[in-house]
Amino acid sequence: MIEQIIGYVAGTLTTIAFLPQVIKAWRSKSTKDISLWMFLLFTIGVGLWLIYGIVMLDFPILSANLITLALAIAILLMKIKFR
Repeated sequence: MIEQIIGYVAGTLTTIAFLPQVIKAWRSKSTKDISLWMFLLFTIGVGLWLIYGIVMLDFPILSANLITLALAIAILLMKIKFR
């Protein structure tokens, strides 16, 4: 039980950490300070964590990475669009 709570808290904090970047990129229409390659690799890694969470039926990992993947994809799309 405590493991699940720790997992959900960790997932929530690391996911929420992306919101300011998404909001800033959207408002400024600029992603010039974000490395495309770093963020592409990060997004692939998050996608793999999501698959791991699905395979292992680990809901804290699954839910956190599903939301983080959506935010990371949003940033990647803005990176491409705002070039």
